[in-house]
Amino acid sequence: MNMLQAILLSIVEGLTEFLPVSSTGHMIITSWFLGINEVQFVKDFTVIVQFGAIMSVLVLYWRRFLVSYPFYLKLLVGFLPAAIIGLLVKKKIDAILGDVRIVGWALVIGGLVLIFIDRVFREQEARLEREGKGHIATLTYGQALVIGFAQCLAFIPGVSRSASSIIGALGVRLNRTAAAEFSFFLAVPTLTAATAYKCLKIAPTLTAADIPVLLIGNVIAFIVGCLAIRSFVSFLTRHGFFVFGVYRIVVGVAILILIAMGHGLTDV
Repeated sequence: MNMLQAILLSIVEGLTEFLPVSSTGHMIITSWFLGINEVQFVKDFTVIVQFGAIMSVLVLYWRRFLVSYPFYLKLLVGFLPAAIIGLLVKKKIDAILGDVRIVGWALVIGGLVLIFIDRVFREQEARLEREGKGHIATLTYGQALVIGFAQCLAFIPGVSRSASSIIGALGVRLNRTAAAEFSFFLAVPTLTAATAYKCLKIAPTLTAADIPVLLIGNVIAFIVGCLAIRSFVSFLTRHGFFVFGVYRIVVGVAILILIAMGHGLTDV
């Protein structure tokens, strides 16, 4: 992977990490079109570069992290399912990280789910707004645990960590803005741990040329992530998930058609 390819993948990561469209899925698709989706360093890069995007959460929401002890306990509770299940299935996850077929199907199915839940939770959103409920401050430990288990669906490439955790948050009666923000906050321990684990695992194999690629990739993902977060929260509050659902279906179907036609397909 050269620097230009790394920059492109980092932009894709920053743009999609916090949207319910799957950043990992989009990076796999992008690397597939570039012909590098089966390169091991590229698979490692897709995990490590997420850290840059996560740092944008800390910068934009730093005041929200200067809160009471229970806030961090709730994040810990929400993080535990991903930590435990992730360790149990890490080999299976690595094995499918380059599989574009899985991404295509996950995008389509996830798009249908987003369109469905946009209708289902629309009435709940209005009710919570009238009652002044559904804020992060009211989140219980049990609700945080449910969101944490929902987040684990994103171990399947293309599902989207953001989408699964937001849907889980809506399911425990958070409003859309609170659901999106808690998804951002939960990403900090989840993806930081994933990055740290991956870095420790590949450290002995890194070359001098790999280090600047990883550093520049994280910086770009951070900058683009800062821009994407603000735009997403504003859009989600006004318009909901329908557009994201349609987008996922269109991209997923297009990928599956290209695979069926054999265009640029690498055996996986």
